[in-house]
Amino acid sequence: QLQIVESGGALVELGGSLRLSCAASGFTSDYYAIGWFRQAPGKGREGVSCISSSGVSTNYADSVKGRFTISRDSAKNTVYLQMNSLKPEDTAVYYCAAEPSPWPIQHMCALTDYHYWGQGTQVTVSS
Repeated sequence: QLQIVESGGALVELGGSLRLSCAASGFTSDYYAIGWFRQAPGKGREGVSCISSSGVSTNYADSVKGRFTISRDSAKNTVYLQMNSLKPEDTAVYYCAAEPSPWPIQHMCALTDYHYWGQGTQVTVSS
């Protein structure tokens, strides 16, 4: 059974840091791409960052470049999103998505690339 579980969301002050985790299980292959997305109240879901199945290739939305870092620990089947210098506009529910990918260096960052989603974790940044 495929399962994706996000954790690490919290209330944090302006300029603070958080690390989100995405644990994936049940995939028949070890090769799957991961994407982080977020949805703020009243807005659509948007891409934040994505990482290829090998972890070699990553991509970031312009709004988070230089502040967020995505990484993966394949031994733990876990992908992390380190978020620094948080701003109120980062407030959103953050979702992790996974998709089997036979291409180790291809990252996938579009919503439509993913079929498997977690339930989300709330990040709130207070000013």
